[in-house]
Amino acid sequence: MLYSILADMNDELPGALRLQRLVQTIQTQFNCGAVGLLAIDDDALKLVSAKGLVHESLGRRFKIKEHPRFAAILASREPVLFEPRTPLPDPYDGLLDGRAGEPLLVHDCLGMSLYIEGKLWGAITLDAIEDTFTEESIDILARYALLIQTCIRITQLEKDNKSLRQLSIASGQSTAIKTEQEIIGQSEPIRKLMRELDVIADANLPVLLLGETGVGKDLFAQHIHRHSKRSHKPMIHVNCAALPENLAESELFGHIKGAFSGAETERPGRFEAANGGTIFLDEVGELSLNIQAKLLRTLQNGEIQRLGADKSKKVDVRIIAATNRDLKASTLDGSFRIDLYHRLSVYPIHIPPLRERGKDILMLAGYFLEFNRARLGLRGIRLTKEAEQALMAYDWPGNVRELEHIISRAAIKMLSGGASRNNILSIEPRYLDILNNHPAIYSQDETQTDTPSLAHEPIKPAIQPMNEALKTFQHDLIAAALEQSGQNWANAARLLEMDASNLHKLAKRLGLK
Repeated sequence: MLYSILADMNDELPGALRLQRLVQTIQTQFNCGAVGLLAIDDDALKLVSAKGLVHESLGRRFKIKEHPRFAAILASREPVLFEPRTPLPDPYDGLLDGRAGEPLLVHDCLGMSLYIEGKLWGAITLDAIEDTFTEESIDILARYALLIQTCIRITQLEKDNKSLRQLSIASGQSTAIKTEQEIIGQSEPIRKLMRELDVIADANLPVLLLGETGVGKDLFAQHIHRHSKRSHKPMIHVNCAALPENLAESELFGHIKGAFSGAETERPGRFEAANGGTIFLDEVGELSLNIQAKLLRTLQNGEIQRLGADKSKKVDVRIIAATNRDLKASTLDGSFRIDLYHRLSVYPIHIPPLRERGKDILMLAGYFLEFNRARLGLRGIRLTKEAEQALMAYDWPGNVRELEHIISRAAIKMLSGGASRNNILSIEPRYLDILNNHPAIYSQDETQTDTPSLAHEPIKPAIQPMNEALKTFQHDLIAAALEQSGQNWANAARLLEMDASNLHKLAKRLGLK
């Protein structure tokens, strides 16, 4: 174990891989079911690496005050061994990766707090489903404490150095990156996006975030601001779709006293509030042409003019805009100014939809599961293997927001159906409400696994107009392909030998989406 960890510390490995090897080596050394490496994040612990736990556990955030075992581990400088009959609930109950998918319970648990430069960093936990740990296990883990902490420290230093290289920190500005609402995900599309955001954050250019509804564009806008030179100044969020037409100009640019009926005092607008910082214009495509013209002036000259005022004011504001619309197409139909479009889209960034993020779906599900466990006062809540497969196969038209609502709704449905809060609840696919119920025209013969077959008895079709018959056939054929591919649109497109984008367009025309 010592040689393996030292070798990984000397190698130039990605931080995530080094920590993954660390927990895997410890799992092998102690012959236990699961190992978790957890870092403190405000008042919670989050798994930064794990072995032997279900994938969705990586998205969970364990509130320390809600988990007495974690609190006990963090309160001690020495390893803590919990006896099998300890009444304290284990945070990982139901989250051990069971071979048959059953919610396995932790029987034996050993944990140790970890310190970096004298400051509490987090903890490492070892869990087993049968008697595994002894007094000797405590001594061995204590001896390896410094080695584990050094491995973490090297990984942390590499991350900090990379961040400092990417950020040209202004003279005299604090180098500490402020906490922000976390972006959860480890998929390659998200890793690539985060690398791009880290580079563009300090460029001070206008950024246009493009993506479907529910992908979390506001989180990525926050990330850009937090990692820019303007992070010590405010970031003002404006929901353009919620601005009433008659108040939009006043909200954005302010007004003077008497500018309109009811304007009894002078009032600065959002741009003045964001001076020196960033303004985030969410759903910018919803602004009227009149406001677009005034916004263009601000982008061109760095000036705003309060409603009713004679003089303009200089402002220093970085603009991050976001939309789920095709702004380029909107310039063609005249609903969006082409000159403003070019000003806003100096650097367009596409936020990937949830269906392209692979196992990030399970990590995000884990985050929402833990949130609902705490909110509803549950002992534990998890996904069955079948539910995980259903989530991975679904197309997610509402993206992360839809996933959050589906998980919350499923938890409440289980409780309303009579499930006990004292048990570990296992969410089955029927609680998710994401199954496609369209009938398929193909049925799978029990003796054949590869070739779909038509019903044995031929059915004479009713005579109907050719166009209607074609639409019906296309509808049923797509539904059958979706059912056979587990509701995965990309796989369905391959089965039908169609381009995926063309399939989505056809499905919308046929009412399947």
